[in-house]
Amino acid sequence: MKGNVLIIDDEAEIRRNLTVGLTQEGYSAVACPDGISAIHELRNAQEEGRQFDYLITDIFMPDIDGLKILKVIKKQYPDLPVLVITGYGDVSLELEAISEHNTGYLDKPFEIDDLVEAMEELTPGKTAAAREEVESRPEIRKSVSAYLTIRVTGEEDSIDIYRKLYHMKGVQRCEAVHGDFDIIILAQADTQEEIDSLFKEIADMEGVEVVSMSRVERPKLDRDVDEFIKTYSKLVKETDSQTAAKHPGTTSYIIVDIDKDAIQQVFTTVFFIDEIVFCDIIEDGSKLVGMIIGESAVGSKPRIVEKLNQIEGVLRVREAKVIKIMDE
Repeated sequence: MKGNVLIIDDEAEIRRNLTVGLTQEGYSAVACPDGISAIHELRNAQEEGRQFDYLITDIFMPDIDGLKILKVIKKQYPDLPVLVITGYGDVSLELEAISEHNTGYLDKPFEIDDLVEAMEELTPGKTAAAREEVESRPEIRKSVSAYLTIRVTGEEDSIDIYRKLYHMKGVQRCEAVHGDFDIIILAQADTQEEIDSLFKEIADMEGVEVVSMSRVERPKLDRDVDEFIKTYSKLVKETDSQTAAKHPGTTSYIIVDIDKDAIQQVFTTVFFIDEIVFCDIIEDGSKLVGMIIGESAVGSKPRIVEKLNQIEGVLRVREAKVIKIMDE
């Protein structure tokens, strides 16, 4: 056998053709219809002592596009050869793909001979030790985070109230919004007691009415999906979040009511939408709070809100547009 190949493509016919064709060429192939199932397959293989010698991934898929998968897998398995395939590519996509170490690119349609040739041009490697290094890393102690939404009842003092809230110790984000409430605050502290103390101080302020207080919760995800998301967060989302903080006038918050039984599907789908800078689970898994950045965050009904409403398990989506009150 020439090697084990993991295939990720959302088209059943392509998965079937690649699996049969590679088998005839002396390879063993496993095919997955989306990114999440591929993440599970990689975990299962690792736990069973199996290794993959190649990854073939499409770019455009329903849950996680192939370039996102590529970025994380290259972090977790730096020696694994990856071949990116697509029928809708262009020069910029090709350059982005091959900028990753030991990665090739192939336009659809192609023959199996072309696929094998492109694979064999890559440096041999396997899914191996990098995974063990990730798992042996000690867990970092995390702070407590929570959201507070408020209405400003003393409109004549609204700017002063905002400025006071903005500069309070423990307030990581404080943004004025247009929606069901006037200000949304993300607070962080070492303990829940510190969060409670901060929120009590805010609730006692003149001209402030508290609408909701919700602690950020760890989403209930499968272990391998959770690890994948953590890695992707460090590689991409944290940078995007810092960019959003510098440009609050281009953002909106979304509050998504979700079916708790569909939390993994909803969270992972929302998390990997490009326009979503970050998303957090609150209220015992029944709500998700996220931030949109870019052109999709403007307009009477952002495209992203319509997209969210189409996700299975999403019950309602509310938007709160950020209003720029003062320069950073």
